[in-house]
Amino acid sequence: MGKRVAVVLAGCGVFDGSEIHEASAALVHLSRGGAEVKIFAPDIEQRDVVNHLKGSPAEEKRNVLVESARLARGNIQDLAELKADDFDAVIFPGGFGVAKNLCSWAVDGKNCTVNEHVNSTLQAFHSAKKPIGLCCISPVLAAKVFPGCEVTVGQDKNVDGRFPDAETASAIAELGCKHICKNVNESHVDKGNKIVTTCAFMCKAPLHEIFDGIGTMVQEVLKLA
Repeated sequence: MGKRVAVVLAGCGVFDGSEIHEASAALVHLSRGGAEVKIFAPDIEQRDVVNHLKGSPAEEKRNVLVESARLARGNIQDLAELKADDFDAVIFPGGFGVAKNLCSWAVDGKNCTVNEHVNSTLQAFHSAKKPIGLCCISPVLAAKVFPGCEVTVGQDKNVDGRFPDAETASAIAELGCKHICKNVNESHVDKGNKIVTTCAFMCKAPLHEIFDGIGTMVQEVLKLA
């Protein structure tokens, strides 16, 4: 029987929701790994809406659960209904929606607050010693909720211009966590906390390298589950 994995989304679209390629990559690798997947998102209003063609704010309101349903092909549940007892692991793809809707990192950085249902989900899986997988900006959720944990968002310096958001590593360290430098095709496993992270689009890399890196994260999560 395949491992039961919950995937938590933050909307639909890199600038105000979940990064579509990351969500898709995680789902493909979970499918290949024989996992039984259910998708969740919080039933809340997005912090903002971005016109992805122009890259500018749009004067409208959207709901995170409704937008996430686009990625889930309609098969999705309110995050408030997620019970850690029903699953072996949880995975959070990245995208600005994580930093805007699942927490306030986009505005407040290391002083951010985490959505109550996101926080309770993370705490429940951690308490049950079940693995948590995070990619791109999502590792900041673990850094905020679990001081002392180990995560990666890639590199702590902008190596060859490939890591423009390298300062995120410093903010993670300021939260009392350890940032582990990794390449885009690698993931880091914090064995003590069962937290698996990979940098994905925090690195300017070809799509197939990001896809492969997310694959290593998913594989390690399934091994720990």
